Amino acid sequence: MHALPHTVARLKILTILTSILINPLCATLNANAASLGVRALEIAASKRGAPYKYGADGPHQFDCSGLAEYSFRRVGKKLPRTAEGQFKQAKPVSRHSRRAGDLVFFHSGRTVYHVGIYAENNKIWHSPKPGERVKLENIWTRNIWYGRVT
Repeated sequence: MHALPHTVARLKILTILTSILINPLCATLNANAASLGVRALEIAASKRGAPYKYGADGPHQFDCSGLAEYSFRRVGKKLPRTAEGQFKQAKPVSRHSRRAGDLVFFHSGRTVYHVGIYAENNKIWHSPKPGERVKLENIWTRNIWYGRVT
């Protein structure tokens, strides 16, 4: 009878240790996968004010796809260099499933011509065009598709 309290106490300690050691590891792995886009978004935002330059992919000048490529490369994900290539590689997501860090592809018909990184509240970080700088801006059209880098 006296061994039972010790066994229960040992099981409680084992449960607590398991919780301390295993749960944070699982949480970290899940957070890393889920936060990939958010980390890329933070990198894009850190480039606020960098000038647009056609064909540039950082670290001081960017075109639209160069900013996306640079931001994801910094978090360990390789993307194609062009907006069209990035669109083809990204996993399509619906407007209702979009989340911070997803790519936003602007299109005319079936042709993708611009990309930004979704920042919530219908805004993107992007490098717009010659004469402008990396900035946060409202999405200005409904002709967009969303994609997730996995």
